[in-house]
Amino acid sequence: MIFSGVVAALAALGIYSTVMQPPLKITQRDIDAAVLHTLKKQPPEPSHASVAYDVIRPSVVLVRRLGKHDPADDTKGKKGKAAKPRAEKSKEKDSKKPEEQKSANKDGKKEPDKDKDELKGLGTGVVFSEDGMIFTNLHVIAGAEKIGVVFGDGTESEVEVMTVQPENDLAVLRAKTLPDDLVPATLRSTKGLQVGDEVLAVGFPFGIGPSATFGVVSGLRREHYSEEGKKNLIDLIQFDAAANPGNSGGPLVTTEGDVVGIVTSILNPTDEGFFVGIAFAVPIENAAAAAGVSPF
Repeated sequence: MIFSGVVAALAALGIYSTVMQPPLKITQRDIDAAVLHTLKKQPPEPSHASVAYDVIRPSVVLVRRLGKHDPADDTKGKKGKAAKPRAEKSKEKDSKKPEEQKSANKDGKKEPDKDKDELKGLGTGVVFSEDGMIFTNLHVIAGAEKIGVVFGDGTESEVEVMTVQPENDLAVLRAKTLPDDLVPATLRSTKGLQVGDEVLAVGFPFGIGPSATFGVVSGLRREHYSEEGKKNLIDLIQFDAAANPGNSGGPLVTTEGDVVGIVTSILNPTDEGFFVGIAFAVPIENAAAAAGVSPF
C-alpha cells in the first residue's frame, strides 16, 4: 500500500515537472528573426514620388493647340523641309471635272478635311478650381485658333482663355465641359521652399503621359534669358527633374502633391531643345496672381 502511494507520488511529481518547465529564454536574435519574417510579408511603403503622383494625377490635363488645316504643311518633307515642287499638270488633267480632281493622291491617301481642326501643338495644364480653371503656359496656347484639353478620365473639352500674364508666361483657362469627378490641385506657397527639397514634375513630354519625373530644387529666384540674351522671366524655381517639350504648363509639386510652381522652360547651352539638367518653374504665387486668387 505504501509502495503504491510512493509510486503515485513520483508519477505526479514527474507530470508536474514536465508541465511546469521554466520558460525558454528569448534572445535578441529570436526577436530580429521574428521582425524580419513579419516585414517580409508586408508590402513596401510607397515612395515619396509615388505618393505625390497619386495626389496630383487627377488634376493634370493635356492641353492641345488646334487650328484649321494649313495647305503649306502639305509641302513639307519628313524633316520639315520644303518638298520639291511637282511638275505642272497637263492640259488634259486640268480639264478634268472638280469632283474628279478631289480623288485620293498617288499613295491612296484621302485629302485632308479642311473643316476639321488639326493638332498644332501640345502642352500640359493643371486644374486648380472646382469650376474647371486651369493653369498653363502662355507659349503653349499662343497663336491657337482653338484650345482643347483632355482630363485624366478621358473627358475632352474646349476651353476659353480667361486671362494671360506675359511677364510670367502664364495663361488661365476655363474648361466648358467638366468630368464628374473633377479634382482640383492643392496650391502651396513657396515660402519655406529650400534648395535640396524633393519635387516632382508631371506632364506630357513629347505627348507621352502623363509622365512623372523626380528631382530636387536646384535654385531659387533664378532669371531666364531669351535666345537674344534679353532677360524675360525672373524669380524662377530651378529644378533638376527632367522636363522636355510638352511638359510646359505642368505642375511642379512637393512630395505631398501640393503645387509650388508651373513648369515653363528648360536651359540647354546647345541649339537642341531637350533637357540637360536645368529646368525652371514660375512660382505658384505668380500663377495665383494671374488668376486673381489669393490662396495663401
